[in-house]
Amino acid sequence: MWTWLASLITGPIINAGIKAYETKLKAGNTSEKIASELAVRELEVQQREIEVASEYKRALIGRWYEPINLLAYIIVLYVFVVVVWDTILGMGVTNAVGGSVGEWMGMVMLFLVGKRGFENVARILRR
Repeated sequence: MWTWLASLITGPIINAGIKAYETKLKAGNTSEKIASELAVRELEVQQREIEVASEYKRALIGRWYEPINLLAYIIVLYVFVVVVWDTILGMGVTNAVGGSVGEWMGMVMLFLVGKRGFENVARILRR
């Protein structure tokens, strides 16, 4: 009789506890599902950020045949000939570039070498 009375009193309490626990489990699964969806979305966003950054780098560098890149190739070739071929290997004598062409070459070199530094300083100051 005591068992029957105990089951009568505690039965609804236990059933309510079980239902509450099942609801909690379902809610936990839903929150876990949302968390996993957010993690997947975050990975997709990171992948897109990497793609955009690489596109931006390609846009900064430009094509090999752009005028500024062609000037850079010529200057690099000239410096290679003067430094490596003439000075280090001693296999030739290259005339110095003088006059306004030498000044222009110096300005182009300053632009090519210093441009990124100036851009970085301007970016820092803009913040």
